[in-house]
Amino acid sequence: MSEAELSEQCQKKNKYAQNQLYKQYAGILFALCIRYIGHNETAKDLLHDGFLKIYTSFDQFSYRGEGSLKAWLCRVMVNTILEYLRRNEKTKNFIPMDEIPESQDIPEERPPLALIPQEVIMKFIMELPIGYRTVFNLYTFEEKSHKEIAQLLGINEKSSSSQLYRAKSFLSKKIKEYLNKYEYENIENENKGGRTMFADMGICIDFM
Repeated sequence: MSEAELSEQCQKKNKYAQNQLYKQYAGILFALCIRYIGHNETAKDLLHDGFLKIYTSFDQFSYRGEGSLKAWLCRVMVNTILEYLRRNEKTKNFIPMDEIPESQDIPEERPPLALIPQEVIMKFIMELPIGYRTVFNLYTFEEKSHKEIAQLLGINEKSSSSQLYRAKSFLSKKIKEYLNKYEYENIENENKGGRTMFADMGICIDFM
């Protein structure tokens, strides 16, 4: 079933199409939940809640060509995650700008992300404090501006910008430590063995 056909049938609340939608996109959307939340059980609950919203709001979706369905599903899931964070007052854990330490600086040299396995990068992202992680995800993966992030999270734009900077600083430090521990040649050999690379996701993280 094509994306267009799947969208049309889901809008008609066709049960078979809904099951196919879940089979095709549950993995992608669960990974998205994990990237924001980190906790397996909570991510599963959010995946369930997100799909309920998807099924009941398909009348709001307008098919605009290949890829538009996936983009819409991700938006619904991100909104579900942000609602959870606000409802559980997780945004209170966001660090005010004046409390963010100045101890880490982003290195001048751009880290070679192409050499880092995807699962390693994702592990580093999961180690970010929740505020840093949420801002980083929204800015990098959802391509939100600091103004949009501030509105979504109830923080000011400077706080969003500063937390993104600190997130990049943290990740740069972790990547440098990883590369120092494993020589480039060894990493390249591991990647040639079929490991999924962060670059394959089509995500470009500008650390500068």
